[in-house]
Amino acid sequence: MEAVQQKLDRQAVVELILAALQDVLAGVEGEAMAPDENTRLIGRASVLDSMGLVTLIVEVEQRLEADHDLVVVLADDRAMSQTRSPFLSVGTLADYVMQLAAEQG
Repeated sequence: MEAVQQKLDRQAVVELILAALQDVLAGVEGEAMAPDENTRLIGRASVLDSMGLVTLIVEVEQRLEADHDLVVVLADDRAMSQTRSPFLSVGTLADYVMQLAAEQG
Protein backbone atom coordinates (compact mmCIF):
# COMPACT_ATOMS: atom_id res chain seq x y z
CA MET A 1 0.00 0.00 0.00
CA GLU A 2 1.39 3.40 -0.97
CA ALA A 3 2.06 5.97 1.70
CA VAL A 4 0.14 9.19 1.36
CA GLN A 5 2.55 11.92 0.35
CA GLN A 6 2.37 15.19 2.18
CA LYS A 7 2.18 18.40 0.19
CA LEU A 8 5.63 19.91 -0.16
CA ASP A 9 5.52 23.51 0.92
CA ARG A 10 8.08 25.51 2.85
CA GLN A 11 6.40 24.94 6.22
CA ALA A 12 6.35 21.17 5.62
CA VAL A 13 10.07 21.30 4.78
CA VAL A 14 10.84 23.34 7.92
CA GLU A 15 8.92 20.82 10.03
CA LEU A 16 10.71 17.90 8.36
CA ILE A 17 14.12 19.52 9.03
CA LEU A 18 13.19 20.30 12.64
CA ALA A 19 12.05 16.71 13.23
CA ALA A 20 15.30 15.38 11.74
CA LEU A 21 17.33 17.88 13.79
CA GLN A 22 15.60 16.83 17.01
CA ASP A 23 16.41 13.20 16.24
CA VAL A 24 20.06 14.06 15.59
CA LEU A 25 20.27 16.16 18.75
CA ALA A 26 18.68 13.36 20.79
CA GLY A 27 21.84 11.35 20.17
CA VAL A 28 24.04 14.16 21.47
CA GLU A 29 24.64 14.65 25.15
CA GLY A 30 23.81 18.05 26.51
CA GLU A 31 20.85 20.11 27.48
CA ALA A 32 17.60 19.65 25.62
CA MET A 33 16.57 22.43 23.29
CA ALA A 34 13.63 23.28 21.11
CA PRO A 35 15.06 24.14 17.68
CA ASP A 36 13.21 26.56 15.41
CA GLU A 37 13.66 28.05 11.95
CA ASN A 38 16.45 30.36 13.19
CA THR A 39 18.50 27.57 14.81
CA ARG A 40 22.09 27.76 13.58
CA LEU A 41 23.45 24.62 11.94
CA ILE A 42 27.01 25.82 11.24
CA GLY A 43 29.31 28.54 12.51
CA ARG A 44 29.35 30.18 15.90
CA ALA A 45 26.50 29.20 18.20
CA SER A 46 25.64 26.20 16.01
CA VAL A 47 23.91 23.25 17.62
CA LEU A 48 25.80 20.64 15.58
CA ASP A 49 29.39 19.60 15.09
CA SER A 50 30.57 18.56 11.62
CA MET A 51 29.46 14.93 12.04
CA GLY A 52 26.10 16.08 13.35
CA LEU A 53 25.64 18.25 10.25
CA VAL A 54 26.46 15.33 7.95
CA THR A 55 24.01 13.14 9.85
CA LEU A 56 21.32 15.82 9.59
CA ILE A 57 21.84 16.24 5.82
CA VAL A 58 21.53 12.50 5.22
CA GLU A 59 18.46 12.30 7.45
CA VAL A 60 16.76 15.20 5.64
CA GLU A 61 17.52 13.67 2.22
CA GLN A 62 16.06 10.32 3.32
CA ARG A 63 12.92 11.90 4.80
CA LEU A 64 12.34 14.02 1.68
CA GLU A 65 12.48 10.89 -0.45
CA ALA A 66 10.30 8.81 1.89
CA ASP A 67 7.69 11.46 2.68
CA HIS A 68 7.61 13.50 -0.55
CA ASP A 69 9.18 11.27 -3.23
CA LEU A 70 11.76 14.02 -3.72
CA VAL A 71 15.29 12.85 -4.43
CA VAL A 72 17.85 15.59 -3.81
CA VAL A 73 21.54 15.81 -3.01
CA LEU A 74 21.94 18.62 -0.51
CA ALA A 75 25.71 18.56 -0.02
CA ASP A 76 27.19 18.92 -3.49
CA ASP A 77 29.57 21.31 -5.24
CA ARG A 78 26.73 23.70 -5.95
CA ALA A 79 25.76 23.97 -2.28
CA MET A 80 29.36 24.34 -1.16
CA SER A 81 30.16 27.07 -3.69
CA GLN A 82 27.33 29.42 -2.76
CA THR A 83 28.22 32.77 -1.24
CA ARG A 84 25.73 32.19 1.56
CA SER A 85 25.73 28.60 2.79
CA PRO A 86 22.39 26.81 2.62
CA PHE A 87 23.41 25.10 5.88
CA LEU A 88 23.54 28.26 8.00
CA SER A 89 20.21 27.67 9.70
CA VAL A 90 17.08 25.57 9.53
CA GLY A 91 15.44 28.35 7.49
CA THR A 92 18.23 28.64 4.91
CA LEU A 93 18.25 24.86 4.49
CA ALA A 94 14.47 24.88 3.95
CA ASP A 95 14.87 27.62 1.32
CA TYR A 96 17.53 25.54 -0.46
CA VAL A 97 15.33 22.42 -0.43
CA MET A 98 12.46 24.45 -1.91
CA GLN A 99 14.79 25.78 -4.63
CA LEU A 100 15.91 22.27 -5.55
CA ALA A 101 12.33 21.00 -5.54
CA ALA A 102 11.21 23.84 -7.83
CA GLU A 103 14.01 23.02 -10.28
CA GLN A 104 12.81 19.42 -10.45
CA GLY A 105 9.34 20.60 -11.39
